[in-house]
Amino acid sequence: MMNTIAVITSGGDSPGLNACIRAITRTAAYYNIQTLAFLRGYEGIINNDVQVLTRESVSNIIHKGGTILKTARSKRFMTEEGVRLAAENLKKNKVDGLVIIGGDGSFKGALELAKHCDVQIMGCPGTIDNDLLGTDFTIGYDTAINTVVEVIDKIRDTAESHDRIFVVEVMGRDAGLIALRSAIASGAEALLVPEMKHDVESLLVKIRGWRQSKASKIVVVAEGDESGGAFKVAELIKNNWPDFDLRVSILGHMQRGGNPSCMERVNASIMGYHSVLALMEGKTLQMTGIINKKIHFTPFEHALKHHKALDKDLEKLIEILSS
Repeated sequence: MMNTIAVITSGGDSPGLNACIRAITRTAAYYNIQTLAFLRGYEGIINNDVQVLTRESVSNIIHKGGTILKTARSKRFMTEEGVRLAAENLKKNKVDGLVIIGGDGSFKGALELAKHCDVQIMGCPGTIDNDLLGTDFTIGYDTAINTVVEVIDKIRDTAESHDRIFVVEVMGRDAGLIALRSAIASGAEALLVPEMKHDVESLLVKIRGWRQSKASKIVVVAEGDESGGAFKVAELIKNNWPDFDLRVSILGHMQRGGNPSCMERVNASIMGYHSVLALMEGKTLQMTGIINKKIHFTPFEHALKHHKALDKDLEKLIEILSS
């Protein structure tokens, strides 16, 4: 019997977390299951910082960014003592099931926690990077790329007015998926991401041609690209073409915030709903994802960050459309 479930948000925040929390709470309430929330992720479980969630307490949160449960990365949970304390507090609160909304680090933590308690654990993929295996879209990704596109559209207005090159750095320490889709959608002239090998000379030749053919020039760079980031790329361009008017924009944490998109709210709600059903069916240590519009469950040990090569068709698409 599933009488009490708990929910945490862990790791980096992303738009759509509140929609997922709401879905978990209201689905549990529908089936007469109590929902508890531990604040600030695993650290909250260790501190027994707990509160009851009800239908009413999750009203009017579906449209809000961030997380009402707060989030944190817990150093104490990386120790044997921290994991043991967390397990004891779950038992003290009579928790039968736990839903963790986070990334692969959070799911690795769940595997350790499971060694110390009998609680069933399910996960929902919450990260703007969209770099987890087991789902087409993670919670936060769609909103993040829409935020980037909106900002680049505004930057282009200035770029066109002054005939400037703008090097725009977006988040993506290990993966360039935010950069890839936002570059396509914003009509960027060049893209630099960790997954692509770069021919610097051909990039410089391409930039030289922009003087005659382009009123604005946007280079999108993922922060983890081998080039070293936007300032390094700008320095390279300036050293070769010192007469170009050039600016750098680091978008930073604005990509994490903001109201979640419609797609985000729907996907997060679906994942939260099915995570509760999965607990009721006896599933554990799996991530709830959506692949080809169908629910898919992936064991935590396989729901890891991926570093696959980008879709070659999309790479070719950028090359053709930016010419």
